[in-house]
Amino acid sequence: MKKILIVGGVAGGATAAARLRRLNEEDEIIIFERGEYISFANCGLPYYIGNVISDRNKLLVQTIEGMSKRFNLDIRNFSEVIDVDRENKTVKVRNVKTGETYTENYDILILSPGAKPLKPKIDGIDEADNLFVLRNIPDADDIKKFIEENKPNRAVVIGGGFIGIEMAENLALRGIKVTIVEKLNQVLPPLDFEMAQIVHQEINTNGVDLILEDGIAGFKDRGRKIVLESGKEIDTDMTILSIGVAPDLPCSENPLAKSCGLALGKKGHIVTTKQLQTIDAKTGQVVEDIYAIGDVAQITDYVTGDETAVPLAGPANRQGRLAADHINGIDVNYPGALASSVLKVFNLTVASTGNNERQLKTKGLKYKAVHAHPANHATYYPGSSQIAMKLLFDPDSGKIYGAQAVGREGTEKRIDVIATTIKLGGTIRDLQGLELCYAPPYSSAKDPVNMLGYIACNVADGIYDMVYWNEIDDIVKNGGYLLDVRTPLEFGAGHIEGAVNIELDELRNRIDEIPVSKDTPIYVNCQVGLRAYLAIRILQANGFKKIYNLSGGYLTYKEAKYKIQNSSNAISDTPFEDKKQEVSPPSTPQIIKEIDARGLQCPGPLLAVYNALKDAKEGDQIRVTATDYGFAADIENWCNTNGHKLISLTRDNGKYTALIQKGDKESRCAFPSSAPPQENATIVLFSGNLDKTLAAMIIAQGAAMQGKNVTVFSTFWGLNALRKDKPVKVKKNFIEKMFGFMMPRGASKMPLSNMNMLGIGPAMIKSLMKSKNVNDIDTMIKSAMDLGVKFVACTMSMDLMGIKQEELIDGVELGGVATYVSRSENAGITLFI
Repeated sequence: MKKILIVGGVAGGATAAARLRRLNEEDEIIIFERGEYISFANCGLPYYIGNVISDRNKLLVQTIEGMSKRFNLDIRNFSEVIDVDRENKTVKVRNVKTGETYTENYDILILSPGAKPLKPKIDGIDEADNLFVLRNIPDADDIKKFIEENKPNRAVVIGGGFIGIEMAENLALRGIKVTIVEKLNQVLPPLDFEMAQIVHQEINTNGVDLILEDGIAGFKDRGRKIVLESGKEIDTDMTILSIGVAPDLPCSENPLAKSCGLALGKKGHIVTTKQLQTIDAKTGQVVEDIYAIGDVAQITDYVTGDETAVPLAGPANRQGRLAADHINGIDVNYPGALASSVLKVFNLTVASTGNNERQLKTKGLKYKAVHAHPANHATYYPGSSQIAMKLLFDPDSGKIYGAQAVGREGTEKRIDVIATTIKLGGTIRDLQGLELCYAPPYSSAKDPVNMLGYIACNVADGIYDMVYWNEIDDIVKNGGYLLDVRTPLEFGAGHIEGAVNIELDELRNRIDEIPVSKDTPIYVNCQVGLRAYLAIRILQANGFKKIYNLSGGYLTYKEAKYKIQNSSNAISDTPFEDKKQEVSPPSTPQIIKEIDARGLQCPGPLLAVYNALKDAKEGDQIRVTATDYGFAADIENWCNTNGHKLISLTRDNGKYTALIQKGDKESRCAFPSSAPPQENATIVLFSGNLDKTLAAMIIAQGAAMQGKNVTVFSTFWGLNALRKDKPVKVKKNFIEKMFGFMMPRGASKMPLSNMNMLGIGPAMIKSLMKSKNVNDIDTMIKSAMDLGVKFVACTMSMDLMGIKQEELIDGVELGGVATYVSRSENAGITLFI
């Protein structure tokens, strides 16, 4: 029989005790807990303060009475271990209520005292009677009591780590105006800056102010005024101090650390072996009868093998179990921690695993990063939203270093999958082949994890290289050629300065417009990276050799460039009915239309807005709801460009609702151009191929939505796009009948220009378009007509090919060269497809 003492409960100590008892009924097990509670859900404390968790008792995972009885433990709360005598194998224990001390001997000692919040010595901090930290249930009780008794209007959270962000959210939920002050240039250190910027926007969106790169210099007026290092002052009714934690064994203060004589790491954590045993500070020998687990232990980074410490419940729980196993003779080897974590930030889920980019740079490791913005589930199923994802890996070996994700439903699932892959020794190659659950409400046939694997392997295989959001501005400024292959509508809603816009579907025909040599680097971007990849393939087929994809596309770039907007946000969870702004329309504003654009991908929601405003009167308002992440980022720019007023933009659980008031055409902003804007645009459609006709319709719609008068002049094989899909009884001679039989009847019957594969190619494209929520060709033609695009059939070509007017779809005009010339006069765009 062994006598085992455990210092500290909660995740590490309580888990070790329960496992010890399951493995051995004879051992004497004593737990010393300085506080009142032995096992509680400390991760739930912020939500209890925010009234999300209303029942306090639900925070108690195990009571002392219940755990003592179930596991036959001797649990002593309000008992602090203040000294360890390793030679005599005893500990000195102090009753924190009475101050009395006594000695207890041990055979095995497990140290699991946890971590404590840091409290710096700055002016006025000891006199601040409205200053709180959050570590345990009594701390939560104090904060909640203060709120209920004092009804604070303003609060400051010092520190943007996990607890700080959770507290900011829950205080805001209670109607308190919150300001976060963070010394670094971002919140949530596990994230890299561009990923944290998404969180910054969400924080601002929900009415919380954010002060970055500024620290606390002192407190005045018993904590009612906070002085920042910048000299600014903030008035506050209460303050939460959350600047980080340290192991509850500080080398210079706690006699327990001194008396143990154990080896400590640079930040005061107890050095441990793979079996979680401790090390003698002087000899370097293993101390076989003392274990350290949880927040106090220095462990190994699973990915890189470096020393680290991970103050999270999951690793502490696992360590407690393994220490108990080793004490009972089971061969265990703790390989280290990945530091996988997840956090709720208002409507966002933030998850990460492994190392971030800053850590890899510090460790001097070679790596590549890729970004993606896949949908969390099939876009045609209602409620889909994008997940911003980042993967870090070794381009030579394919080893995965880490991953980050910010999104909504399903975000943490993807990080869990990547974390599991890392633990099982998988690489980026394995991410491609993972067979994951798929049904439209939950994922897509290619899961976001698969997509990250495909992108990473493209980079590792040298198909193309990456350029990043923080590099591209300097590259363009120094003469680099940046090709933006998005639609004119997207480009007009926002783009990187200096970019040249050639839409992907036009690129093959406009390849000669690229002014650089085949050996000159070309940098390509689209919205998220996929179309840029397709453009890269086209460029490579045309001899261009040095091509870079902007990682994550314009969306990552724009998110990374977000500017903090304190107390003046355009987006808010406040209903727009409560955010009325003074306007001066020529007539009384009225909401004339409600638009549901949920599930549509860019530029679908913008097209829906355009269509709704087209027939509206100046001053009328429309309300549109969308789930596309890019909609929130682009709608303000689109409104400004086209002279409309964005009254408000609200967000609710991944849905964006915009209230827009139609403006006048004369007030719109001009697109960047070296020439004055032209009103007309003409497209000569000569091709009888489906893909080229699709390109023509996309361009026609985009130009029409920018206010241009668009004409599509169909000649020769292009006439097939305007034919009805069913035979029409008309009088024809033999040659005309033969032509009619051989040619496709309508746009939907057209073949592809490449990879037609006896009709399989078009079927695949149509299926892909449907899965991606892209309109079919017939719908596109009708949509273009609805936008005011004029379709003209060349009468000379009709006569040569034996096509009669009765065979054409409704709304097509007949005309010849003179009609084309008149329509192309003063044209800013003239395309031949």
